[in-house]
Amino acid sequence: MSDDVIVVGGGVIGLTTALTLAERGHRVRVWSRDAVTGTTSAVAGALWWPYRIEPAAEVARWSLESLRVYEKLAGDAGATGVRIVAGVHADTVLGDLGDWTREVSGLRQLAAEEVPGPYGTGLAARLPLIDMPVHLAWLRDRSEAAGVVPERRTVTGFAEAARAAEVVVVDCTGLGARELVPDARMRPVRGQLVLVENPGIEEWFTAADSASSETTYFFPQPGRLILGGTAQEGDERPDPDPATAAAIVARCARVRPEIAGARVLGHRVGLRPVRSGGVRIAAEPLPGGGRLIHNYGHGGAGVTVAWGCARQAADLAVG
Repeated sequence: MSDDVIVVGGGVIGLTTALTLAERGHRVRVWSRDAVTGTTSAVAGALWWPYRIEPAAEVARWSLESLRVYEKLAGDAGATGVRIVAGVHADTVLGDLGDWTREVSGLRQLAAEEVPGPYGTGLAARLPLIDMPVHLAWLRDRSEAAGVVPERRTVTGFAEAARAAEVVVVDCTGLGARELVPDARMRPVRGQLVLVENPGIEEWFTAADSASSETTYFFPQPGRLILGGTAQEGDERPDPDPATAAAIVARCARVRPEIAGARVLGHRVGLRPVRSGGVRIAAEPLPGGGRLIHNYGHGGAGVTVAWGCARQAADLAVG
């Protein structure tokens, strides 16, 4: 194949989709307003787990496809940023989850006394934990090695990309799809994180109530411990809030008291691209021929489903 494809969006969804297309023989360009380090993806935690994402049946398939890729990438963690790390999902009951859990090795329901912090239930797991700056750099380099050409540019409409692409434009614009499509179902869900020196914690922990704007989690990454978090619907404030940061540290310290005294290294804020009705992967015709393929609305689970969604979007490129 030698079809020209333009992928609009340079976060984890865009780069994974571009790489998938290039490895299938397409000539691919990525148009992105921001450098890879400036995307929302760069702020993510990022633990593999289908969190706050729909539709359930498709998410299970996308997640498991992605899991298999991350398990392979973990064999070269230094380059890919992917490690398999043990941890606990508190307030989680294995029997309440879907059939997809049968395909995830090592999930185990914990006895109440095994769950850290003020929680009575929990699930033990060994899952991919991704160091996003490293992983995004790996995706960028791997994509360029496969022939993907990155271009820094701001896109104001898909007609612009359609004039430059011979066959296919792929929309991986995340929250930007709200205006570009436009899609009124898109909404931001604000996430705030605190980065601290790791006081010796080796396992991740989450306690995420899907009905609450407050979550509690910590992820040990090389050189830092990432503390979270928030899930603030419709909040688009880009700057960290000091009171929110203090509350995050306090919640995490109730699970591991040594976190309270850890030196703060920095703060991060990102807007999760959530879509009512779930992820949209669909194709529609472009003026003058060709196709526009949508791949957006992954919320806070873009890393979890990235490879499965990329493959489905790539299938539409030749459909």
